[in-house]
Amino acid sequence: MTSVLIIDDHPVVLQGCRRVLEDAGIGPVLDAADVVSGYRLFHQRKPDIVVVDLAMKGTGLGGLALIRRIRSHDPRARILVLSMYDDPAIVTRSLEAGASGYVLKDSSLEELVKAVAQVSVGATYLSGDLAMKMALSGSGSRGLLAELTPRELQVLALLADGKSYDRIANELNVSYKTIVNVSSQLKQKLRADNLPELVSTAVKMLAPQS
Repeated sequence: MTSVLIIDDHPVVLQGCRRVLEDAGIGPVLDAADVVSGYRLFHQRKPDIVVVDLAMKGTGLGGLALIRRIRSHDPRARILVLSMYDDPAIVTRSLEAGASGYVLKDSSLEELVKAVAQVSVGATYLSGDLAMKMALSGSGSRGLLAELTPRELQVLALLADGKSYDRIANELNVSYKTIVNVSSQLKQKLRADNLPELVSTAVKMLAPQS
């Protein structure tokens, strides 16, 4: 079983997430309605994954500070942000703080379950649309990422969305071999040995440099 701690100040969100995850066979599911009790539960129960909202009452983007505190306590902690904000700057701040994934609150239930499953095993998750938006914004214009072609960015975003080579080929109306070749080029450019490392490396590169 995969234990999950959800930290969000909206009761409806807490109840909805709990039901969705438990129906998907993920649990036990713990929840907290504020930063203080959330960190306390994390420290006491050590869940496999923490799902954090960024904006909680009276704290602004207090979820960012909570992510940093959790990672400071346990550098191996697996954290997924569940937020209404789709601003690339906020997404990159979350990744820089130590989150392993980012999902929007208006995402499908299936995407939430997929994100939790991937982050819980140490993988990185970022929805394809969000990955593309970040890559095409100023947040993704640095370093090796800036060397990617529009096609490579497109394929990378779809891979980050968890889609198979076959499905990507169908969506882009190209051959399976073309997708394999583009993925190989991406691995070389981003210095990744495999697909999970490719996605993880791309997400990390989107974080702002100090």
